[in-house]
Amino acid sequence: MGAASVRGNRFTSIRGCRDSLGPPSESEIPMSIEPIQVPNVLIVEDEMILRMRAVDIVEDAGLCPIEAINADEAISVLESRSDISLLLTDIQMPGSIDGLKLAHAVHERWPSIKIILVSGQVKPSEAERPANSRFFGKPLSVEQMITELKTMVGAGALQIVPTAGDWTLDGASDAARASPSRSEQEASLSAENDSLRLLLEQAEIDARALIIQAGIDAEQRSAADKLQKLILGELHHRVKNTLAMVSAIASQSFRGAPSIEHGQKAMEGRLLALGRAHDLLMQVSWADASLTHTLSSATEPYDSQGGRRFHFNGPDIRITSVAVIALAMTFNELCTNTTKFGALSVPTGRVEISWAIDESKQRLRLVWTERGGPPVEPPTRRSFGTRMMGSLGQQLTGQVSLAYERGGFVYALDVPLGSIAAVA
Repeated sequence: MGAASVRGNRFTSIRGCRDSLGPPSESEIPMSIEPIQVPNVLIVEDEMILRMRAVDIVEDAGLCPIEAINADEAISVLESRSDISLLLTDIQMPGSIDGLKLAHAVHERWPSIKIILVSGQVKPSEAERPANSRFFGKPLSVEQMITELKTMVGAGALQIVPTAGDWTLDGASDAARASPSRSEQEASLSAENDSLRLLLEQAEIDARALIIQAGIDAEQRSAADKLQKLILGELHHRVKNTLAMVSAIASQSFRGAPSIEHGQKAMEGRLLALGRAHDLLMQVSWADASLTHTLSSATEPYDSQGGRRFHFNGPDIRITSVAVIALAMTFNELCTNTTKFGALSVPTGRVEISWAIDESKQRLRLVWTERGGPPVEPPTRRSFGTRMMGSLGQQLTGQVSLAYERGGFVYALDVPLGSIAAVA
């Protein structure tokens, strides 16, 4: 069977809009689209899951998302096309400039482009933001974001009509959606965020009391207060970012689920995968981690009672925390699918995971190959799991290919070594 390939800087949304940089892939969703110009929204977000969530919000507003993972890539997109109506950017991003500087640069060079800034850590004042821009804190309020998008660039014209027989990677029908309402999800997340805020405030009070009890002098206390504020600020940022990621995972899990139970199970699996990645990073104090350890940790829960149905072959290297989380989430989707429908759904099946480094090109190629399972049939559409695999390629500035070969599904990741390996 054929292979569907997704290049990092060409991966686009699959639910109605297509970036003009590349042709449709073989697995696009069948749909009908009104022949009306749809406003384009450039989304700039370095976190894979949060970027996918932003894509869904933009599409739910009837607009067309175009993705970039940092400010440099966003500028490149803007310089290559003249049809961007709005910039939606996170403020904290790696690269040469952050989202706030990007917003000012865009406002200066392309004043007609509307701007929305988001952040879970900082809240720039109106004077610090470009004129007429908007700001939203994370986690994002979905209904408020959709309303603001429609107000700023119009209601959008995109209408998606699912074709009979559409199904997700794990077999769920899009037509049979049943999930908690957005208002219920947002109320729950808001309550959780308030609870965490109170815990952080109490931690600050407790820390001050302990410092006083310990008899630390004024100068030492001042230094301790500064350190404490720095630690609490970083903790608060991580908590807010994690809440935003949990919100995005919940939305994606329930989006195409045929029932609340099915969506809940999918969400639990993804949150567990995220938790295992965090556990692994905690062991190395959020520094560089082992590639072999990352892959074995992601697959271990699916290796039936130590039956060694996963076989690894490749040199161990240290990889960045961004790569750890991205690989853990992607391998959770691969493992979930193979145990349900692929090679590991039968006793004779196995999965071979191999990777190699091309020293001359400074690239890493990783291949997941399923063998001994039932005959493979390609899906009729890309699901959240498939989108995540493609988004991983974009996250690491590489490319992903999915081959639905009759003898077994094959997933391949080809990335620059510098985008995944830790700096020595």
